[in-house]
Amino acid sequence: MAERDGNRERDRDGAERERDRERDRDRERERTGRARLDQPRAARRRLLPEYDPDAFGRLSEEIARFLGTGRFIVWMTVVIIVWLGWNVLMPGPLRFDEYPFIFLTLMLSLQASYAAPLILLAQNRQDDRDRVNLEQDRKRNERSIADTEFLTREIASLRMGLGEVATRDWIRSELQDVLKELEQHGTASGPAPGTPPGPSDQDR
Repeated sequence: MAERDGNRERDRDGAERERDRERDRDRERERTGRARLDQPRAARRRLLPEYDPDAFGRLSEEIARFLGTGRFIVWMTVVIIVWLGWNVLMPGPLRFDEYPFIFLTLMLSLQASYAAPLILLAQNRQDDRDRVNLEQDRKRNERSIADTEFLTREIASLRMGLGEVATRDWIRSELQDVLKELEQHGTASGPAPGTPPGPSDQDR
């Protein structure tokens, strides 16, 4: 029993020392700002909220597309005319932007300051798409050129093979020439010796 109690006390003391060392390491890490290599680094807090770049890019393209339409120019002209007419023709208490229309100038400046980056962002996305399309077209053209060269080589080899193959007309003409030569040779040499005369020879 005494030995068992001694083992338990030693285990308890060892666990306490391990916890003390762990606390000391945590204090040292907090003091120096160094992280342990055997532990993953904690995620850093971002100052700006996270957003989806693709969704923001699509929104910027839609805004830039609307800014480049005649509808936007018409609406902008109508708003400016109404703004100026209200602040010129209405009585003094109802006017919210007296001459020289500083608030209108501020609104137009804000619109221009936001419109320019949105248009540039939309152009950058379009440039990226054009670059990808050009790369795909270049690869497609390279494949087409390779296929065309392969077909050209195959056609040339087929033509060369057909040039070496005897055609039916050529064989027929050669056989006719051979038959003519045999007939001419047979008529020129006459009947072979020892051949009995035919009926025509006996009549003679």
